[in-house]
Amino acid sequence: MAPLLQVKDLTVRFDTADGTVQAVSGVSYDLAPGETLAVVGESGSGKSVHVLAMLGLIPKPPGRIAGGQALFEGRDLLAMSERELRSLRGGAIGMIFQDPMSALNPVLSVGYQITESLRTHMKLSKKAAMARAVELLDLVGISEPQRRVVHYPHQFSGGMRQRAMIAIGIACEPRLLIADEPTTALDVTVQAQILDLVRRLRKQLGMAMIWITHDMGVVAGIADTVQVMYGGRVQERGPARQVFRDTRSAYTWGLLQSLPDHDAPPSAGVASARRLVQIPGYPPDMMNPPPGDPFAPRNPFATERCHSEVPPLVQAPGASPGHMVAAWYDLRTARAGAAA
Repeated sequence: MAPLLQVKDLTVRFDTADGTVQAVSGVSYDLAPGETLAVVGESGSGKSVHVLAMLGLIPKPPGRIAGGQALFEGRDLLAMSERELRSLRGGAIGMIFQDPMSALNPVLSVGYQITESLRTHMKLSKKAAMARAVELLDLVGISEPQRRVVHYPHQFSGGMRQRAMIAIGIACEPRLLIADEPTTALDVTVQAQILDLVRRLRKQLGMAMIWITHDMGVVAGIADTVQVMYGGRVQERGPARQVFRDTRSAYTWGLLQSLPDHDAPPSAGVASARRLVQIPGYPPDMMNPPPGDPFAPRNPFATERCHSEVPPLVQAPGASPGHMVAAWYDLRTARAGAAA
């Protein structure tokens, strides 16, 4: 089966008065129809920027595509005009933004904002589009959708606004849905409800999904494939279960170690006996990134080569097919040596 999306050596730069920010450097991956890819990394890793750049949503200037391709169903998104991209955004490609309060227009009703894409991409009449908007609000779990459809964003709670954003994202039954940290601002209970909703909708609509997050805990319950980014580069990618069970990147390992272990026995009045691991140091200055692996200055297992040469993303030795890592060290050997 041909990939739905093929990203090839995508490179994004931001030219500022102080210098050029190397936001994304040589990112490549394939996304199959119906697959969920979780893109994980801390702020500044390039996880959101690379997707926004593909859709023509970064400001130009200062942003620019410095190289690469993004083939959606064989067509290069990076070579499209704004008019061509607009015909795809909201239609074949849906988007859920991080902050619904700023993404939703405060002076337009929620129903009107849902009908915009329906009328633009599906050519529905005003009446038919509004009827579909009611169905979508019901589908995403908003009670009394007939009444709520004429309400404004400020009349919705945070969880309801996020559900409304999901309704907009799936309105035209996209073949690809991109969710940019959609649960970050929500409390744990609402976050779990949103995740359950997205899993159900994905199965029902059969769409592929790119889920952007910094939370490895969320990834475990939603992703088929995990892609870990740091300093604008992919550090590790592979099937979610394999990445969790057989971690090969020191950065991925650090992210996993920072999660609380709820199965550990309580000790001295605390919830877990295992002390959380903190990744030392600070993210790199992407105007002046390190000459080698961007994570090398913070990596306790880094070799001399890590500090001088950027490692390519290759099949991890002895790992399952498709489990890729960018590292000059063997994490399993390095950890065993450190433990000894």
